[in-house]
Amino acid sequence: MFTVVVEFHIQLDQVTAFSQAIIENARLSVENEVGCHQFDVCRDPSDPSLFYLYEIYDDEAAFQKHLQSDHFLTMDAMTSPWIDSKKVRTMTRVQPC
Repeated sequence: MFTVVVEFHIQLDQVTAFSQAIIENARLSVENEVGCHQFDVCRDPSDPSLFYLYEIYDDEAAFQKHLQSDHFLTMDAMTSPWIDSKKVRTMTRVQPC
């Protein structure tokens, strides 16, 4: 399995809007993308501007397909101006829970 971990720092005045947009993106990814198995949206309780995503796909091709989906492209275009920093890491899942 192919995993993606993303860390975002969001402008404080856009935290609520970003949260709504990324949660909707996660929901649509799991519901509509055959190769997407998990898409968790997490937020640091001590820093409201810090978000983490944890995503699991069949393989890198499924993730690349996700990056071309209408819902991702719409969310990305809308939220890009709100992002102070973004760090993406990709990994291979070794052991499921």
